[in-house]
Amino acid sequence: MVQKLTLQELPIKGQNVLMRVDFNVPIEGGKILDDTRLKESVKSIKTVLDKGGRPILISHLGRPKGGKDPAFSLQQIVKHLEKLLGAKVNFFDGPIEQARPLAKDGEVLLLENIRFEPGEEKPEKDPELVKKLQSIGDCYVNDAFATSHRAHTSIVPLAKAYPDKAAAGFLLQKEIEHVGGLLNNPKKPFYALIGGSKISTKLGVLRSLLGKVDALFLGGGMVYTFLLAKGFKIGCSIHEKELVAEARRLLEEANEKKIPIHLPVDLVVTDNINNPTRIETVSIDKIPDDLEGVDIGPKTVEMFGKLLNGAKSVIWNGPFGVYEHPPFDKGTLAIAKVLSEIKGEVVIGGGDSVAAVERADLGSKMAHLSTGGGATLEYLELQTLPGIEALSEVK
Repeated sequence: MVQKLTLQELPIKGQNVLMRVDFNVPIEGGKILDDTRLKESVKSIKTVLDKGGRPILISHLGRPKGGKDPAFSLQQIVKHLEKLLGAKVNFFDGPIEQARPLAKDGEVLLLENIRFEPGEEKPEKDPELVKKLQSIGDCYVNDAFATSHRAHTSIVPLAKAYPDKAAAGFLLQKEIEHVGGLLNNPKKPFYALIGGSKISTKLGVLRSLLGKVDALFLGGGMVYTFLLAKGFKIGCSIHEKELVAEARRLLEEANEKKIPIHLPVDLVVTDNINNPTRIETVSIDKIPDDLEGVDIGPKTVEMFGKLLNGAKSVIWNGPFGVYEHPPFDKGTLAIAKVLSEIKGEVVIGGGDSVAAVERADLGSKMAHLSTGGGATLEYLELQTLPGIEALSEVK
């Protein structure tokens, strides 16, 4: 990949630095439930302050519909952000083009939720938005990996408005180094574990990984479409009937390339996810007609553990069971434990996989926990993202 300009290389002394950050944190009753994404932004923001720049922060929060909504206002995070930064954070919810004089040395300026602007998610709706943002900043930093798969105004058009002064912040740089590094130059053997409920959201990723990994390990709801493709009965389990042929083709392609695709050998099945009266562990050829698969079984965990032993590089994206409904999180948590004991580089690819690792208190055992969800998936598939491509190249 072409090397992109980084924050360390960007001249920012005396400059207004537009920083696209990711403050899309869960908030309930005005209280921040998880401040991970705020903490991840601190290093880049402090660096701009230390180098004499004036940070102007741009972020979204949630998915507001139809203009301003107090429930999605970024004003809710100001005090918490001030504590994390140890610096004054000024909040501005007026017309963007009037914000420039409010950026002051030694202080941070936070703009209101950028998704209150109709031109953010659909740049064609308001081509003037990028000009308004550009009018208040002298250079640009993208530190919002989790949103970099979107060609939104603050991600792509704004970066392109600074052809020689659009840089990657520390968080984005870390994602490029770890996730991108695995895809471009992994130590071998390199294994990928892919879970989640639907094969439709993962087909592109699986095809892309077939050309890079030494083996694929599959779990989650999408496994049942693969089991159908192999001729097994799956009871009432979730599946995508229309994609059975695609799953079969993928298995054939992997076989031709001599890349093993490891499926579970046993599964946890139940009659009702929310209020189970029957929970059984069965082999994949004995799923009862009236039950559905909800987790991988202990024999699968043991088998996957043995096969993963000796891995030099691993990436995991997607839970291996109905993780949000204990006790059907046991397989996912067990896989997290298996990966924590691997001596090679282990990257956890965002979303529920990171949540599982954190719940098991194993985050410190992993090389990298990605902040992306959809962005990580798209990165795995395409090996780049629109938000990365839009940044300036190192001359």
